[in-house]
Amino acid sequence: MAYEVEPPKYVRLAQTIQRRIEDGTYPPGTRVPSENQLVQAFGMSRPTVVRALELLKRDGWLESRQGFGTIVRGRPEVVEQQDRRGREALERDESQASGRLVEVGEAPVPVRIASALGLPGRATVLVRRFLLEEDGEAVELVSSYFPAGLVEGTQLASLEVLSGSVREHLEARKKVRFDHVTERISARLPEASEAELLGMPDGVPVLSVLVVACDASGQALQVSDVLLPADRQELEDTYRLN
Repeated sequence: MAYEVEPPKYVRLAQTIQRRIEDGTYPPGTRVPSENQLVQAFGMSRPTVVRALELLKRDGWLESRQGFGTIVRGRPEVVEQQDRRGREALERDESQASGRLVEVGEAPVPVRIASALGLPGRATVLVRRFLLEEDGEAVELVSSYFPAGLVEGTQLASLEVLSGSVREHLEARKKVRFDHVTERISARLPEASEAELLGMPDGVPVLSVLVVACDASGQALQVSDVLLPADRQELEDTYRLN
């Protein structure tokens, strides 16, 4: 299975504009070139330009001001400071983390994981399950699922903890590049094995953060189900208003 692909045009354009913001070509507080100017400058279609600008607005690099057009905000500091479960799951060094690897093995892919990975319902995936602990108490259970084609030639199937993060390991061994993450948060009752690992009493729900990590083409490389005991969690986010 091929994973090394060129990012979509709108992503490449957004990255170019980001670099120009960072190098001072488009200073904070100034207007970015108009859509027409960007179309002419980069030889891209208007829909591509519009999509790139919307991506930059969503991520906090730009903002629309009535009567002024699209204004440069600069590097989005608040976004960088946010606590992201997905990034933690991808970049956690297992050998240094406070916890233990509780399960590694092949298993039938759960329905919602299959959908996220783009796999048929009867496919088999590798599951790697890590339990995080603080002061002897279980605080988070991370179940990571990998398509079979991505596991070959890696140490993901090993019962030993990784020296470094899953992201570093896959990018080095498989020459793939993680580009973006989508997080979906829901609440549910844990399965019996999950409740036991987390030390939870009957009837207490968990928060499930489904982390879908993709390359630039949108192909999912890894899906992690991060379970947090709902009675021990408080989620907080800080963001700007346009």
